[in-house]
Amino acid sequence: MALEVLVRKPFIEISYDTEGKWIYANWLGFNTVRTVKEGCEDILQALKQYSSDRVLNDNTHVQGIWSGASEWVAVDWFPRMRDAGMKWFGWVYSPSVFSQLSTDKTLNHTNEGFVKTFYDYEHAAQWLRSV
Repeated sequence: MALEVLVRKPFIEISYDTEGKWIYANWLGFNTVRTVKEGCEDILQALKQYSSDRVLNDNTHVQGIWSGASEWVAVDWFPRMRDAGMKWFGWVYSPSVFSQLSTDKTLNHTNEGFVKTFYDYEHAAQWLRSV
């Protein structure tokens, strides 16, 4: 993994993976509606900047629940990501059951077919390489 760091904030680090040609979003710690929205907007800008069609969204280091933002992610942000050219979104679950519930709540609000969930980074990266 060869990463070019684009954004570094206390709650997210966003990079461009120059080998995989995808946006890598590494979410960190506890998140709020505000930090989820801010981080998502940063991901959208990175996707546009690099004309990428794939994102590896890694929640491995996320703690706690963030479900207050789940509907916004599903009905507002995902369609804008699709319109910006995203075709594949690999989402790595957090080990936190509360964060997993937030992810699942987001997916229950959308019918976007480009999202696939994983329990570890390597399987998500393997999938993104294969599509």
